[in-house]
Amino acid sequence: MPPGVEDPADTVAALTRAVPGVAGLHPGMFGEVATYLPGRRVSGVRFTDSGLEVHIVVWADAPVRRTAALVRESVAAAVPGAPIDVTVEDIATRDQPAGAVDAG
Repeated sequence: MPPGVEDPADTVAALTRAVPGVAGLHPGMFGEVATYLPGRRVSGVRFTDSGLEVHIVVWADAPVRRTAALVRESVAAAVPGAPIDVTVEDIATRDQPAGAVDAG
């Protein structure tokens, strides 16, 4: 990929993190939810033969279902036509230490 051009997984991750209520991306129970790229991985985003999976952590004061729906709507513009499954893996509180929320 040419310099300065993002991978679709990076775009999905950035769009997801920008949704109000999203505390971060989540790599799944065993770190299995990721897109593997040369020399790195994008945790919490996985493209499959049947669509796209996005795994998130939601702030405790955010409406869970609405936040997941907003993620789906936001990402749909970047991945038109693909089924998007959003899984809420965890709930975070605002008093968690920096870096403890987004595992992505």
